[in-house]
Amino acid sequence: MNSLSGKLVLVTGGGSGVGLGAARALQAAGCEVTICGRNEAKLRKVAGDSLNVVACDISNRDDVAALFAKIKAPEIVVNAAGINIANRRMEVLTPEDFDRVMAINCTGFFNILHASLPAMREKKDGLIFNISSIAGLRAYPLAGAAYAASKFGVTGLASGVGAEEQENGIRITSICPGEINTPILNDRPVPVPDEQKARMVHPEDIASLIVTIAQLSPTVVVPELVIKPLYQEHI
Repeated sequence: MNSLSGKLVLVTGGGSGVGLGAARALQAAGCEVTICGRNEAKLRKVAGDSLNVVACDISNRDDVAALFAKIKAPEIVVNAAGINIANRRMEVLTPEDFDRVMAINCTGFFNILHASLPAMREKKDGLIFNISSIAGLRAYPLAGAAYAASKFGVTGLASGVGAEEQENGIRITSICPGEINTPILNDRPVPVPDEQKARMVHPEDIASLIVTIAQLSPTVVVPELVIKPLYQEHI
């Protein structure tokens, strides 16, 4: 088992949900973790004394450049930043909402990859987690067209860059959850009842997978992993 003690970690979307769960689990495993997100006050509220905080909108390349100027080059990156919208059916989807979803979910991941890879190439080692979705493997009407497009994009980007960078010792894992109990549910067109939330995948489930994969030998990679609630179909 590979020790994570002292590993430098960057988690995007670290203020809640999967990002915060992953940050806390990696910190508990001995990593030095920085969380980033657009709302600095929210980040500081959840960070406590154990997590470093930097405000950053990953869809903004100047913000990403400033982020990487402030932190040590990460050895592990967890890209968990993501949004969805309430008006997600194509008949009501606006160009502005489509652009916003793509900018954060897909272009944001590209920006973080582009900034992370040079130091990893130099070190010949690095691990990147892309929190995608089963909607990034097959489109589900519940997720909406914009979200599906963005998640297909990040899944393809992770796969393509992973194939290019494996010779540099860089491993990229796309984790594709089904329905997951995070604040993104607040953007559902119809409110989700608590009893359904209880049956979903939870951030702690994803965090456990991330720590387990990070502890594997650097000579192996898990390119893609699907995790879903028992009740949810996956065809």
